[in-house]
Amino acid sequence: MAPAPWRLTRWHQGVYRFPDMARHTRSVNASRLLPLLLVLALSGCGWVADTLGPPPVQRGNRVDPEKLAQITPGVQTRSDVEALLGSPSARGTFDEANWYYISAQTRIAPGRYLMVEDRRVVAISFNNQGVVSGVRELTDADTRPVQIVSRETPVPGTERSLLQSLFGNLGRPGLGGGGGNAATGSSNPASAGGRY
Repeated sequence: MAPAPWRLTRWHQGVYRFPDMARHTRSVNASRLLPLLLVLALSGCGWVADTLGPPPVQRGNRVDPEKLAQITPGVQTRSDVEALLGSPSARGTFDEANWYYISAQTRIAPGRYLMVEDRRVVAISFNNQGVVSGVRELTDADTRPVQIVSRETPVPGTERSLLQSLFGNLGRPGLGGGGGNAATGSSNPASAGGRY
């Protein structure tokens, strides 16, 4: 005699099931997790980041190559260069002899830092009369390596343990706890009515 469909039967290690219930071969959570894992696996691919990511952002004053070709050393002045290319991104630190037009195309990829895709630096130098003496485009070969110091200046008192963070204010006077004036119940010595 077959058991009734509404009766529970004992199945492996104390789990009760209906006898006519079909057993799922895969978990429901695994079917929901599979697309998420697929998206995470493909997020490292360049074409996915280019297609789904934000568009690149132009930063700085990008110099048009046609306009840059119009500048002739020994002919144009500072005002001519500024009228043609616009204001420079940076000027010389100690004198006005060098102008720098700095531009970059950046993109923020999901889960990453700001990526610089295309950087361009144009340096225009002037003589003492304010006439262009040279035009050049700086490349990676013109850069100097800067070594970043990873040391930090220690500040005493900033390293606190977990217990100090949780219970650090217990027992300190004037924070609403104990340690007040017994006569008045106040932690302010001026409220005692006398000298302090």
